[in-house]
Amino acid sequence: MNYLYRKICLFFILSSFIVFLSVFLTSCTPQENAANTEKVTAWHWMSDREDAFQELARQYEAQTGIKINFELYAPSDAYTQKIRAAAQTKTLPDIFGLLAEKRDFASFINAGHIYNLTEDMDRDDGAWKDKLFKKALVVNEFREKNSFGVEAGIYGIPIDVMNIQMLYNKDLLASAGWDPEAPPQTWDEFLRLNRLLKEKGIQGLVSGWGEIWMIYCMATNYAFNIMGEEKVLDTIRGKVPYTDPGWIKVFDLFRQMRDEGVLATGIVTMVNKTAEQLFANNRAAFAFNGSWCVNVYSGMNPDLNYGVMLPPMVSNSHPMMIWGGAGSSFMVNKRSINIAKAVDFLKWLTDDEQQLFLLRETKNPPSNRYALEGIEDVLSQFVDDMDSTTHPNVWGVEEFPVVIETLNKGIQYIIIGEKTPEDLAQEVQKIKVRELKRWHERWSK
Repeated sequence: MNYLYRKICLFFILSSFIVFLSVFLTSCTPQENAANTEKVTAWHWMSDREDAFQELARQYEAQTGIKINFELYAPSDAYTQKIRAAAQTKTLPDIFGLLAEKRDFASFINAGHIYNLTEDMDRDDGAWKDKLFKKALVVNEFREKNSFGVEAGIYGIPIDVMNIQMLYNKDLLASAGWDPEAPPQTWDEFLRLNRLLKEKGIQGLVSGWGEIWMIYCMATNYAFNIMGEEKVLDTIRGKVPYTDPGWIKVFDLFRQMRDEGVLATGIVTMVNKTAEQLFANNRAAFAFNGSWCVNVYSGMNPDLNYGVMLPPMVSNSHPMMIWGGAGSSFMVNKRSINIAKAVDFLKWLTDDEQQLFLLRETKNPPSNRYALEGIEDVLSQFVDDMDSTTHPNVWGVEEFPVVIETLNKGIQYIIIGEKTPEDLAQEVQKIKVRELKRWHERWSK
């Protein structure tokens, strides 16, 4: 009897505990979920900005009570792999950036990973949007009837801007007898100055052309200058062949630089970090590099005396266009429960005070066009040329990757003397025709 009594008592005690525990856990869950929504997680790859981001996160939490959890994943290749894996498992953070071409960007949107920010940017008569450089916003914008099937809108917020230009060492130009405040404006002047530099034993141009996208950057700059925007884009559309005299003239510029001894030894295998070290240490008169270099050079040689110039023009018929726009951008996860909080933080991040802080700490030109107070002279030269920027992500058409690769590697062969401009034109056009045929066959089925 005592045994049965104890069993009954134990049963009621356990039952009561289970009921109490379930009520307790149920009552706690909403509070815990509410607490979780007070933390916004952002992933990034920008190791040079980690300290600045952490400081801004501390400031934002002090002002709003909302914790911004910045998580750094570097280098960029590792970051890209993590983003793709998270997209597949639908575990992307509240805020993230993409290191991708427009096609990949569109695929993330169409898969439901990226929130359309247009309505948020249009509030208050578009006050937020009006603060930002238009050339930076357009990189993250998809227009009506775009070829990717993406709903029109703005899908990313630029936190800084960039463009890629020519840098020149004022001291080395002066030592060659050239006015350091008047860098060459034309191709002929550029070659003439290089001859003076050679006489003094000074190396001409360095750039990270082992990273072949930088070759494509310079080649398309000159394609726009020689042929004009519409003809370049018609080439990508397949209406103009790469055997056109305009393209042969573009390729021949690299032959001229080779024959004139403009290019640094080993440039076709040189990574950009090596090129930056050479220029920072006064071992080359020119560099082809992006606005991020200001921060890099200041760390390598704070006393470097240099300026910024558009690449010297070949033709007066069309303007010189340079790659540029948004430097780094953040997107909001469309599946996040913190969309509103993420948007509020990005709006705060691109406000004047925070943009000035990032400018001072990272030496990257701000995306906020009003946050330029105290900007360094060299950075201001980059910013002044933002109206001359273009970028493959805003062209509305995309070249086949294999065509770009063939063009880039072919220019490397021109530089080392193993191809002529005419050889390369024929080769690229052959690949282009092949890819167009495959594309038509695929879409005609």
